[in-house]
Amino acid sequence: MKCSVFIATSADGFIADREGGVDWLHTAGNGHVIEGDNADMGMKKYMSSVDCMIMGRKCMETIAGFNLTPEQWPYGDIKIYALSNTVTVPPNNLKDKIEMYAGDLNDLVSTLENQGYKHAYIDGGTTIQAFINLGLINELTITRAPILLGEGIPLFGKTTKPLKLEQAEAIAFPNDFIQVKYKVNYE
Repeated sequence: MKCSVFIATSADGFIADREGGVDWLHTAGNGHVIEGDNADMGMKKYMSSVDCMIMGRKCMETIAGFNLTPEQWPYGDIKIYALSNTVTVPPNNLKDKIEMYAGDLNDLVSTLENQGYKHAYIDGGTTIQAFINLGLINELTITRAPILLGEGIPLFGKTTKPLKLEQAEAIAFPNDFIQVKYKVNYE
């Protein structure tokens, strides 16, 4: 099964500020420039390619805090697991959307694959790092916001070994965000 990442960071590589906030994503760049098909910077197209999602607990809690209406929910009706060894029930506003999982990530991926799932969206810093260190991420799409946070929660932490990123594709959007897509080579 293909496992990929589609995430935004600050220009200095942070996925959230030091308190875990992501409000800076809405104020970075020139928000009045992108219209039409590029307004979401490829998110809708990406979401149409995935059939399940695995996110970390903190990511789930951040999404729960947005209190999204059904019309605002960006993930459609795909199968979503949130990883946690401590939380066993999703927040009330996500109970019908997310299933909790605690256990081996290779087992989860195998189970999803055996159930017919073909492409998993992996989200959340710690979760992405764990999947990378297990050699499970096939593709990374990172959209860099034109803002320097100086500190915060980094997208990448320690890897078990250096990894080659290949077949780079890049898009510079009129709002000053830059998106880079890579294939991950674990050899």
